[in-house]
Amino acid sequence: MNGHIMQPALNLETIKVACSNCNLRELCMPVGFNVDEMKRLDEVVEKRRRVKQGELLFNSGDTFTSLYAIRTGFFKTCVTSEDGREQVTGFQMAGEIIGMDGIVSDRHNCNAVALEDAEVCVMPFATVEDLSRELPALQRHVHKIMSREIVRENSVMMLLGNMRAEERLAAFLLNLLQRLHARGLSQSELVLRMTREEIGSYLGLKLETVSRAFSKFSEDGIIEVKQRYVKVLEPDALKKIFNPQTY
Repeated sequence: MNGHIMQPALNLETIKVACSNCNLRELCMPVGFNVDEMKRLDEVVEKRRRVKQGELLFNSGDTFTSLYAIRTGFFKTCVTSEDGREQVTGFQMAGEIIGMDGIVSDRHNCNAVALEDAEVCVMPFATVEDLSRELPALQRHVHKIMSREIVRENSVMMLLGNMRAEERLAAFLLNLLQRLHARGLSQSELVLRMTREEIGSYLGLKLETVSRAFSKFSEDGIIEVKQRYVKVLEPDALKKIFNPQTY
């Protein structure tokens, strides 16, 4: 974001990507299609686009044309307040679809920034809409993704409104682990692609508060922290902090 943003045309590849051959298809696309339906689904993906760390996938105010399935890498979405402060609104990883914020007004209302070198599959929304009319399973899947976004936003509002700092951080770590586990990764280890400051922005906490919460978890033997590497030693303790009434 510091003047290193390349123009989109330089990032576009013409290599065709087949959803049917992608190991993430069960995460970002519906399952249960027959061979012919999978061929039709492959038509949704127009091309791949590479996004370097720190570059924008799309900017607030850009015309909305496509959804993006994250193939590799990690993104953050954020908005900028009138006084220039950045508010992180979400973190997205491989297998997730990004860009739905633009559907409502035909323009994106947030920035999507790569937190590491990433690659996305570009899916023109007009094509998605056309094919959804023919394939009810795809239409249901798109509705599920939109619904999940609404649920996620409601969960964040609950985090910001009712939870103490340690509860917010516990919920954040548990959510990341659950999403990574769905991708076949470890249930107890993760590398944070975002900074402590970005975590604080997302959770509505100051940087110092986030650092103190990490230190408290580490001192209590709940997690082991080495810079951005986090290992959860006591997952039940983390769950108890997040949801004490169930214990």
